[in-house]
Amino acid sequence: MKRRTLIYRSILFVGGCTTGINPINSSSKKSAKPVPEKLKFAVVDATGIEELQQNYGAFRTALEEVLSIPIEFFPVHNRTGAAPALQSGEVDIIFAGPSEYVILNSRAKAIPVVAIQRNQYYPIIVVRAYSKIKSLIDLKGKTIAMRSIGSTSGHLAPTKMLIDAGLDPNTDVKIVMLGNAGVKALKKGEVEAWTIASDRYKTILKSENFSEKDFSIIAKGSLLPSDLFVVSNQMNYDFIQNMRSRMIENQEKLIQSLLVSQVNQPYKGSKFIPANDADYNMIREVYQKIGQGNFLS
Repeated sequence: MKRRTLIYRSILFVGGCTTGINPINSSSKKSAKPVPEKLKFAVVDATGIEELQQNYGAFRTALEEVLSIPIEFFPVHNRTGAAPALQSGEVDIIFAGPSEYVILNSRAKAIPVVAIQRNQYYPIIVVRAYSKIKSLIDLKGKTIAMRSIGSTSGHLAPTKMLIDAGLDPNTDVKIVMLGNAGVKALKKGEVEAWTIASDRYKTILKSENFSEKDFSIIAKGSLLPSDLFVVSNQMNYDFIQNMRSRMIENQEKLIQSLLVSQVNQPYKGSKFIPANDADYNMIREVYQKIGQGNFLS
């Protein structure tokens, strides 16, 4: 996500824009902030225009139709880069994971709009088949492959599982961030365990030509907070309310447009729900417990 100074129109929209798309009209005259003439849209884990277009082009088009306002892509370079872009007004709406949301909320006072709830979205911890490791406590002194720092299902949530089992993630285990290579490292015996989101587990095994018989799931975590869409707190309040209503009302169209890309298949069977900030307190708690509270300041 990135940076740009927004140019707003007055709250009354004046005639058709060049794209032929009219922005949402606010019915309230009490809102002091004007309605935007277009939106800049970013996705926290899509770092370039080409990636955004490939994986979210169909969604951008659908969202533009649902909201009746022009939408442009705005790439960002990393998870934390989205916050200053949102704060400065260079980006207006961001699709973020749970851990990115708490950073955006803390640093840029991002406003949650809608969440996309995945029914099978929880962390699992996997070992090789026939491993002597049968429970989380058996991981003491072992090496665990996780995805990346700040990943909800691939770092924070499994770390909470270790803490809840009585392990200190800083001293009792060795954690290595291997991105998408964790399953290969586990198969080769380079690590003793691997963490992954439940709804991606079978897909990753299939992509690597591995069988479920090669591995054993020793622990399953709780259902994780949802990915969500957030907007700048500089945005017109009535516009945000209208946006939330339209997205929920047209959720089938929007979700189907996400599923055009293979990257977004975990959202199959998902639904849009109003976003609730309190659902993300678990993420804040883990950041504090692992000594990374600076992410939230």
